[in-house]
Amino acid sequence: MESIVIGVIGADVHAVGNRIIEFTLENAGYNVVNVGVLSTQEDFINAAIESNAKMILVSSLYGHGEIDCRGMREKCIESGLKDIILYVGGNIVVGKQDFFEVEKRFKAMGFDRVFPPGTPIEAVLPLIKEDLMNHA
Repeated sequence: MESIVIGVIGADVHAVGNRIIEFTLENAGYNVVNVGVLSTQEDFINAAIESNAKMILVSSLYGHGEIDCRGMREKCIESGLKDIILYVGGNIVVGKQDFFEVEKRFKAMGFDRVFPPGTPIEAVLPLIKEDLMNHA
């Protein structure tokens, strides 16, 4: 059973969506390590190391995800997780911005997939499965 680390990064306390993601991933057969809300990059990375996770799924709803996620790929590499799959989704930037541009910025930061606000986790399950299979 593959392990996936999930949580809400930064000074964000939006717990409901995080619990929905946890429930959906567990029902899909994944071992979910939920670092909860108000989490730092180090919380995600330490949980990934401890659980031998292949993926980190970062949520942010308060709009400051871009700031909170800067340097995360580099910290993963420094921690020995150079191949970990990084997903990010939610309201990850302040204001209404063109999602194509937002996605480009997050991919440049080393995120493998970037999801716009309102993306249901159920829609992401096939991508998670595909990425984990291709990553093995």
